[in-house]
Amino acid sequence: MTRTGPAEPAQPPPRSLAELDTRVSECRACPRLVEWRERVAREKRAAFRDETYWGRPVPGFGPPDARLLIVGLAPAAHGANRTGRMFTGDRSGDVLYAAMHAVGLASQPTATAIDDGLELVGTRITSPVHCAPPENKPTPAERDRCRSWLESELHLLAPTVRAVVVLGGFGWQALMPVLAGAGWDVPRPRPRFGHGAQVTLAPIAPDLPELTVFGCFHVSQQNTFTGRLTPAMVEDVLARAADAAGVSRSR
Repeated sequence: MTRTGPAEPAQPPPRSLAELDTRVSECRACPRLVEWRERVAREKRAAFRDETYWGRPVPGFGPPDARLLIVGLAPAAHGANRTGRMFTGDRSGDVLYAAMHAVGLASQPTATAIDDGLELVGTRITSPVHCAPPENKPTPAERDRCRSWLESELHLLAPTVRAVVVLGGFGWQALMPVLAGAGWDVPRPRPRFGHGAQVTLAPIAPDLPELTVFGCFHVSQQNTFTGRLTPAMVEDVLARAADAAGVSRSR
């Protein structure tokens, strides 16, 4: 029988991002998401019928001393749910990684497979929901159940992270209460999401850095195919965030 349970069992917090990533990839907390991600991995898309899908929660990706964090929405059913790496193997990733490469945050402009040699420069990518949801729409309960992973990730990145880029309103709404709970002073009412939005949060908890949060429309086809979001717009936000974070970008 398949067992589901809390996202974070009664055990000590992860001591490293590597340990966190392992725990994330083993999570079975949300029955609807478990059923969907595994069914997609079995049935596959015709173009990928000869591939073995990841079919599990997708952990964050990037160096453990990242100064910039990018927060998306959730893995794509035939993208990260197939490849096992954030924004890898889908059209959204094509836009994101091309922009990251253009501003010196990625070693190459494409992301096709987990072993394609891609490396990120001073940047880590994560999401508030780690399983592919039906119709790309996680429920509020699923978002909240996944929250402990994002909290742990921020705690582990706190020594180095200085800026966050949030892709889309869902990620923005999910992140703000996590930041408040993690020890940053989030204003009331909470800052509103918008493309190009920028807010600097002062720390409340000791030993936390000042954190600058940037908003960017999500790199989904709904935005990029309609022209609502252009490559230049993504590059502009990423470059400003990288500068705020003090990332030494490659050229």
